[in-house]
Amino acid sequence: MNRFDSQLPLLDTHHDPARSVAPDDHDARRPHTATSAAPLSRRIETLDWGGITQTLDEYGYAVAPQLLTCDECEALAALYDRDERFRSRIVMTRHGFGRGEYQYFRYPLPRLVQQLRTSLYPHLVPIANRWNEVLGIDVRYPASHAEYIKRCHAAGQSRPTPLLLRYGKDDYNCLHQDLYGEHVFPLQVAVLLAEPGRDFTGGEFVMTEQRPRMQSRVQVVPLRKGDAAIFAVHHRPVRGVRAAYRVNLRHGVSPLRSGRRHTLGVIFHDAT
Repeated sequence: MNRFDSQLPLLDTHHDPARSVAPDDHDARRPHTATSAAPLSRRIETLDWGGITQTLDEYGYAVAPQLLTCDECEALAALYDRDERFRSRIVMTRHGFGRGEYQYFRYPLPRLVQQLRTSLYPHLVPIANRWNEVLGIDVRYPASHAEYIKRCHAAGQSRPTPLLLRYGKDDYNCLHQDLYGEHVFPLQVAVLLAEPGRDFTGGEFVMTEQRPRMQSRVQVVPLRKGDAAIFAVHHRPVRGVRAAYRVNLRHGVSPLRSGRRHTLGVIFHDAT
């Protein structure tokens, strides 16, 4: 495992995304509400990818609201207790990652998880390649996820990285980056599978951004059940006065005050 974590828990921001997000700010990061009743591939195709690209460039993340239906969220969360679907379980306290636990799926991935991986990837490739070009990074990513996974596996990164996370009261996830080897796709997705304010309180998804010679900036990402956060894995370009420069990002989850929270993590590169 090649996670890079801080050793300090996140402070609880006491932010309720269901109530306290200003409408303009909330909408700025929610470019389009997909039709939940449509097939998943159709929901992904009809997202406002122009708006998502713009907000990713500006903030380092964007929210695709209601990407998964309530039934899909509950079906995925129910998989957590089916040990045969997973290759490994991580108890965070044993590694200094926080409190709570998560499990990595084994191949073959559940159909819904595989579909998210393969259907989201083509829309993210142009962003990833443009970011690398702007930053002067030579790596370019192929058009299909199957091609990219072949590249990972040829380099010895053959363990699947999509995962389910489970948090209870007082659990949290330290700030970290999901790097699992030489090949790292620069964008990933997290889908909230529980409803804030009903299933749990606290447990906000948080990102920090470190710019050169500046203090870190913290962003609370407002999510509801079924919403997907699309965000930078470890860095993104920011336009400066003379040229673009790289800023580093980390993400985590603040402590839960009550209830239980499940999240699906969709990482596009595999692990060594």
